[in-house]
Amino acid sequence: MCTRHASLTAGAEPSRACHTGAMARPQTVDEYINGFTGPGREVLEQLRALAHEAVPEASEAIKWGYPAWVHPSGTILFMVSGHARHASVAFTPSTREGFDAQLAGFATGKGTVKLPYGQPVPGDLLRRMIAFRVREHEDDGVLWM
Repeated sequence: MCTRHASLTAGAEPSRACHTGAMARPQTVDEYINGFTGPGREVLEQLRALAHEAVPEASEAIKWGYPAWVHPSGTILFMVSGHARHASVAFTPSTREGFDAQLAGFATGKGTVKLPYGQPVPGDLLRRMIAFRVREHEDDGVLWM
Protein backbone atom coordinates (compact mmCIF):
# COMPACT_ATOMS: atom_id res chain seq x y z
CA MET A 1 0.00 0.00 0.00
CA CYS A 2 1.33 3.44 -0.84
CA THR A 3 1.99 5.99 1.88
CA ARG A 4 -0.89 8.15 0.62
CA HIS A 5 -3.29 5.40 1.74
CA ALA A 6 -1.46 4.14 4.81
CA SER A 7 -4.25 5.35 7.07
CA LEU A 8 -7.10 3.54 5.25
CA THR A 9 -9.27 1.29 7.33
CA ALA A 10 -8.80 -2.45 7.09
CA GLY A 11 -10.15 -3.93 3.87
CA ALA A 12 -10.11 -0.65 1.92
CA GLU A 13 -8.51 -0.62 -1.49
CA PRO A 14 -5.86 1.93 -2.44
CA SER A 15 -6.43 3.78 -5.70
CA ARG A 16 -4.55 2.33 -8.66
CA ALA A 17 -3.42 5.87 -9.44
CA CYS A 18 -0.99 5.82 -6.52
CA HIS A 19 0.94 2.80 -7.73
CA THR A 20 4.44 3.66 -8.83
CA GLY A 21 6.61 2.38 -11.64
CA ALA A 22 7.27 -0.77 -9.61
CA MET A 23 3.92 -2.02 -10.85
CA ALA A 24 3.33 -2.13 -14.60
CA ARG A 25 0.19 -0.49 -15.97
CA PRO A 26 -2.44 -3.07 -16.83
CA GLN A 27 -2.69 -4.00 -20.50
CA THR A 28 -5.99 -5.88 -20.23
CA VAL A 29 -9.18 -5.61 -18.24
CA ASP A 30 -8.26 -8.91 -16.55
CA GLU A 31 -4.97 -7.42 -15.37
CA TYR A 32 -6.73 -4.31 -14.11
CA ILE A 33 -9.34 -6.24 -12.10
CA ASN A 34 -6.73 -8.68 -10.80
CA GLY A 35 -4.94 -5.69 -9.25
CA PHE A 36 -7.77 -5.43 -6.71
CA THR A 37 -8.96 -7.63 -3.86
CA GLY A 38 -12.01 -7.73 -1.65
CA PRO A 39 -14.96 -5.42 -2.29
CA GLY A 40 -13.14 -3.48 -5.01
CA ARG A 41 -12.58 -6.57 -7.08
CA GLU A 42 -16.14 -7.81 -6.48
CA VAL A 43 -17.69 -4.56 -7.70
CA LEU A 44 -15.39 -4.36 -10.73
CA GLU A 45 -16.30 -7.94 -11.65
CA GLN A 46 -20.02 -7.10 -11.30
CA LEU A 47 -19.60 -4.05 -13.52
CA ARG A 48 -17.76 -6.09 -16.13
CA ALA A 49 -20.49 -8.76 -16.20
CA LEU A 50 -23.15 -6.06 -16.43
CA ALA A 51 -21.31 -4.42 -19.35
CA HIS A 52 -21.11 -7.71 -21.26
CA GLU A 53 -24.81 -8.30 -20.68
CA ALA A 54 -25.91 -4.77 -21.56
CA VAL A 55 -23.74 -4.21 -24.62
CA PRO A 56 -22.34 -7.54 -25.87
CA GLU A 57 -21.21 -6.03 -29.17
CA ALA A 58 -18.77 -3.69 -27.40
CA SER A 59 -15.14 -4.68 -27.02
CA GLU A 60 -13.06 -4.25 -23.88
CA ALA A 61 -9.96 -2.10 -23.91
CA ILE A 62 -7.70 -0.25 -21.52
CA LYS A 63 -7.92 3.50 -22.14
CA TRP A 64 -5.87 5.94 -20.05
CA GLY A 65 -5.14 3.03 -17.70
CA TYR A 66 -8.79 2.08 -17.06
CA PRO A 67 -11.22 -0.52 -18.44
CA ALA A 68 -13.38 0.86 -21.24
CA TRP A 69 -16.13 -0.60 -23.39
CA VAL A 70 -15.81 0.45 -26.99
CA HIS A 71 -18.53 0.53 -29.66
CA PRO A 72 -17.74 -1.38 -32.88
CA SER A 73 -17.29 2.06 -34.54
CA GLY A 74 -14.31 2.68 -32.21
CA THR A 75 -16.00 5.20 -29.88
CA ILE A 76 -15.71 4.70 -26.13
CA LEU A 77 -19.13 4.07 -24.60
CA PHE A 78 -18.14 4.10 -20.91
CA MET A 79 -15.27 3.36 -18.55
CA VAL A 80 -14.90 2.01 -15.02
CA SER A 81 -12.29 2.53 -12.33
CA GLY A 82 -11.61 1.22 -8.85
CA HIS A 83 -10.64 3.47 -5.94
CA ALA A 84 -10.07 3.31 -2.20
CA ARG A 85 -13.71 3.23 -1.11
CA HIS A 86 -15.70 3.17 -4.34
CA ALA A 87 -15.77 2.27 -8.00
CA SER A 88 -16.68 4.83 -10.64
CA VAL A 89 -18.47 4.46 -13.93
CA ALA A 90 -17.74 7.24 -16.43
CA PHE A 91 -20.20 8.09 -19.19
CA THR A 92 -20.50 11.17 -21.35
CA PRO A 93 -21.82 14.16 -19.41
CA SER A 94 -25.02 14.05 -21.48
CA THR A 95 -25.68 10.44 -20.42
CA ARG A 96 -25.07 11.22 -16.76
CA GLU A 97 -27.25 14.35 -16.95
CA GLY A 98 -30.07 12.35 -18.50
CA PHE A 99 -30.35 10.39 -15.26
CA ASP A 100 -29.96 13.18 -12.69
CA ALA A 101 -33.21 12.34 -10.90
CA GLN A 102 -32.36 8.63 -10.57
CA LEU A 103 -28.81 9.46 -9.41
CA ALA A 104 -29.91 11.72 -6.54
CA GLY A 105 -28.58 9.23 -3.96
CA PHE A 106 -25.13 8.94 -5.57
CA ALA A 107 -22.10 11.19 -5.70
CA THR A 108 -21.62 12.24 -9.31
CA GLY A 109 -19.16 14.21 -11.37
CA LYS A 110 -19.14 15.64 -14.88
CA GLY A 111 -19.90 12.23 -16.37
CA THR A 112 -19.18 9.90 -13.47
CA VAL A 113 -21.16 7.98 -10.91
CA LYS A 114 -19.49 6.80 -7.67
CA LEU A 115 -20.53 3.36 -6.43
CA PRO A 116 -19.50 2.96 -2.77
CA TYR A 117 -18.20 -0.45 -1.79
CA GLY A 118 -20.55 -2.28 0.54
CA GLN A 119 -23.67 -1.06 -1.26
CA PRO A 120 -25.49 -2.96 -4.02
CA VAL A 121 -24.51 -2.10 -7.59
CA PRO A 122 -27.56 -0.41 -9.20
CA GLY A 123 -27.68 -2.83 -12.11
CA ASP A 124 -31.03 -1.77 -13.58
CA LEU A 125 -30.07 1.90 -13.54
CA LEU A 126 -26.67 1.22 -15.10
CA ARG A 127 -28.27 -0.93 -17.83
CA ARG A 128 -30.58 1.98 -18.70
CA MET A 129 -27.65 4.39 -18.72
CA ILE A 130 -25.65 2.09 -21.00
CA ALA A 131 -28.62 1.75 -23.39
CA PHE A 132 -28.99 5.55 -23.40
CA ARG A 133 -25.28 5.95 -24.15
CA VAL A 134 -25.41 3.46 -27.05
CA ARG A 135 -28.46 5.27 -28.50
CA GLU A 136 -26.91 8.72 -28.14
CA HIS A 137 -23.85 7.49 -30.01
CA GLU A 138 -25.63 5.53 -32.73
CA ASP A 139 -28.57 7.91 -33.28
CA ASP A 140 -27.13 11.31 -32.37
CA GLY A 141 -23.44 10.80 -33.16
CA VAL A 142 -22.29 11.69 -29.64
CA LEU A 143 -18.63 10.74 -29.33
CA TRP A 144 -16.52 10.36 -26.20
CA MET A 145 -15.63 13.44 -24.17
